[in-house]
Amino acid sequence: MVNTFIKFFNFSGSGFSFLISSLTGKISINGMPVSASIELTNFCNLNCPECLSGSELMSRSRGFMEMSLFEKIIKELEPYVYNLNLYFQGEPMLHPEFFSFLRLTERIHTTVSTNGHFLSEENADKLAISGLNNLIVSLDGIDNESYSAYRAKGNISLVKQGIKNVTEAKKRHSSGPKLIIQVLVNKNNEHQIGQLKHYAREMEASLRLKSMQIINDEAFDKWLPSDRRYSRYKLTDGHYTIKNALPDRCPRLWFNPVITWDGKVLPCCFDKDAQHVMGDLNESSFRDIWNGPHYRLFRKAVFSDRKHIDICRNCTSGLKGVKY
Repeated sequence: MVNTFIKFFNFSGSGFSFLISSLTGKISINGMPVSASIELTNFCNLNCPECLSGSELMSRSRGFMEMSLFEKIIKELEPYVYNLNLYFQGEPMLHPEFFSFLRLTERIHTTVSTNGHFLSEENADKLAISGLNNLIVSLDGIDNESYSAYRAKGNISLVKQGIKNVTEAKKRHSSGPKLIIQVLVNKNNEHQIGQLKHYAREMEASLRLKSMQIINDEAFDKWLPSDRRYSRYKLTDGHYTIKNALPDRCPRLWFNPVITWDGKVLPCCFDKDAQHVMGDLNESSFRDIWNGPHYRLFRKAVFSDRKHIDICRNCTSGLKGVKY
């Protein structure tokens, strides 16, 4: 009961300080984040071309989060956050201690997103009894041709078997995470949305249709679907730009930080290559970073000229009429 009160009080304080900041233009921080994404690793077994990790375009170092760092993060954030995402760049289930991390989040609503290649019967059973709330599995096509167009080095048969394993494990244990099948809608699979909806129902899963982020300027025509509801970009004067108007404010800077595998705190999930490091948890507490000068300056920059901040140019926060 006390923990619930703290979370609610923190949520109210964070929301109120964001509202005041939006109305006055003066940065106010009152509270800790209500959600956070933690990157267990930025290694991946696939080579998806529009993913910074898979495409080998990522310039930051690769590695696996140490358990001692994760324990420090959970100890500090657990009283405040409603939700944890145990993913950012890379494949979280590649971490050799993945299930040990999961055990430490039992008291927090937790989501994992995976490319589905590690959902063996044994792992599916572990997930079913782990207390995990949401499991997102990427399946970008109903057949191998459409799937492999984007999921380079992927094995659709293995992924489908993994999804089936999770569904059956949930039935065996009468428990388990909500299963969400996520599809990056693109030119190669948009005609299969009906089939994917049917497949999701068969697997007793929800279907999430998501627009693709394009990181290679020459690749827009290769990937963008004809149905513009599934495109976050528009063509203006011969160039593709985000449909978002990018107003000079962003709630992510009050609610949703990201922590990389090596303890760097980032402003949001669009800073995939850690270009804007707010602080290092190996050197400071999260609270000191959250209220520190780097974060305040970045929030102020977003409130004064968001359109000219590089990571904001792909941001979907506040974007309406598009699946993202």
